[in-house]
Amino acid sequence: MTLEVAAIIGDPVVQSLSPAMHNAVFHQRRLDWTYVAMEVHEDALNGVLQTLGGTSIKAFSVTMPHKEAVFEMLSHVSSNLGEVDESAKAARSVNTIAIRSGRMFGSNTDGDGCCNAIEQAGVGIAGSRVVVVGAGGTARAIVATLARRGASDIAVINRTESHARDAVACADVARVGSVDDIATANILINATSVGMGSQESPVDAARLHSSLVVLDAVYHPLETTLLRIAKNAGAVTVDGLWMLVHQGALQQLAWFDEIGDVQLMRQAALDELANRALHNH
Repeated sequence: MTLEVAAIIGDPVVQSLSPAMHNAVFHQRRLDWTYVAMEVHEDALNGVLQTLGGTSIKAFSVTMPHKEAVFEMLSHVSSNLGEVDESAKAARSVNTIAIRSGRMFGSNTDGDGCCNAIEQAGVGIAGSRVVVVGAGGTARAIVATLARRGASDIAVINRTESHARDAVACADVARVGSVDDIATANILINATSVGMGSQESPVDAARLHSSLVVLDAVYHPLETTLLRIAKNAGAVTVDGLWMLVHQGALQQLAWFDEIGDVQLMRQAALDELANRALHNH
């Protein structure tokens, strides 16, 4: 009996919650699979992708900082590595690779993971007015998916306007916005790393209001400063762990044609976080 392997590639990956989440699903389904974290430095990425396609590893998650680079490698015309789907093209970023008959199929579940987490909180995406803070690969995936799911207006805020224009190009209903757009929005999404492991918030408390649903893609800490001040403003809040488990559940769908159990994956991630907190003291 050979154990099939799935892996997350990134740099660093030591903090990843993906092994805990995906292994919980493998265990629940009694699959002979294991999910491991592989630290891959940028300069080794191309070589690693070339060799991994032919190994026993049949499923990958791709995390920072490799999502855009993997997209470039898989979508390159001369690439015999594989191909990318529409979700990856829209975001110009790959976070999921499934290997079928030796070829890599790249996709992106970040946008749908984000939207599913918001809809789980009881808010429909269709017809909504959304402000997205950030313009990287995750933000682009989110903007493209919001548009596909029928958001009526998407304002992208970013410090660097040229990056904001890049993200806006992902969707017809998207535009470069400002913090003023938050006043009339009903969904606010932080797709930057601001607040990760710090007390910072990407948005001023005075801008938040009770008609908002606020999702923060950052999940360390679980309640970021942004989510705390949003809660104080009467907004509905969705933590980044919900987005993480929803995008992970969709990765399971890409690999096995069966979506992962988000409650099970979240519990496994929370247990892992609690375990780490215990060992760090």
